[in-house]
Amino acid sequence: MQYKDFLKKYKLHHLLLWMMVFAIWYLLRYEDYTLRLTAIKVTFIKVTDLAMLVYLTNYLLIPKLLYKKRFGWFSFTLVVMIVISSIAKMYIIGHIINSQALMNFSGNLKARIYDNIIPHFFLVLSGAAFKLMMDYNQMQQSMIEMAKEKAEAELNFLKSQINPHFLFNSINSIYFLIEKNNVEARDALHKFSGMLRYRLYEMNGDKIPIEKELAYLRDYVDLQKLRKDENYSVTLDCSPAVQGFYIEPLLLVPFVENAFKHISHHKNQLNFIKVNLSMHDKAFYLKIINSKEAVEKKTDNHSGIGLKNVRRRLELLYPGRHLLSIDDATENFSVELQLKMSNEKV
Repeated sequence: MQYKDFLKKYKLHHLLLWMMVFAIWYLLRYEDYTLRLTAIKVTFIKVTDLAMLVYLTNYLLIPKLLYKKRFGWFSFTLVVMIVISSIAKMYIIGHIINSQALMNFSGNLKARIYDNIIPHFFLVLSGAAFKLMMDYNQMQQSMIEMAKEKAEAELNFLKSQINPHFLFNSINSIYFLIEKNNVEARDALHKFSGMLRYRLYEMNGDKIPIEKELAYLRDYVDLQKLRKDENYSVTLDCSPAVQGFYIEPLLLVPFVENAFKHISHHKNQLNFIKVNLSMHDKAFYLKIINSKEAVEKKTDNHSGIGLKNVRRRLELLYPGRHLLSIDDATENFSVELQLKMSNEKV
């Protein structure tokens, strides 16, 4: 692990920042106190109080109130929090330096506000401004990456697209060449034609109805089942509640493709793939589990790229609204995906 990654993972750069603030604060104000130990204690209280206010504002008030446009509640909560924190800080420091005036909150009220509450406002708002700037830069970077990936996807699609009329005419010709009593072959070709039509014509928008994505997923599973014998069990269970919302096209298929790609090939025991789709509390759930070899042979240099790409798509398209869990056990491989749906309806 690199040094920067180590700092970022364990938030050590935060600790270093506050240690620097502590040192600067102490060097500027230690002469105000008779004993060095008293100066250290007072500085520690002030820095700890400021850090608490900054983190509460940046990681609680801003995402929960400001970003949700609850400006009144944000301003009110910020003011109350700073006032209460300033009063508590003065009381604690009063105990440390044995100042009855601070503990009894007597004396010049204007001076108290000027020396304690107003500096808190400026310092906390400075930390909030830094947080807003960082979040804005991160949002801009994500938008740039999304635009770049979308442009690359569209370019790859254009490069790989062939004349659709020729393709569908060829499929229809093959369909009629198959004997009428060969229902299975005709049905398979019909499903393939539907999947191809979906990829060519119905994926032009950013999002599509979940019903169309599920139809494509069912056709894909049905075609893959044709390649398996009775020693393979493939099930797809979908709750009737999975309907009425939009989803990114081909977001679910890579997980199912990965299951078929890495399913076990046991001779004396059942090989299986189980796909389950459901809805709970306005959240969509996908769970896939497949049997696998205890020691899997690495025959594909591109193994894992599909899951890596879809993980990146989730980070870009559903930031803060998805949970992805992948468990690569000895005999089973499982994927669990949760997507928090917005209020968009079909």
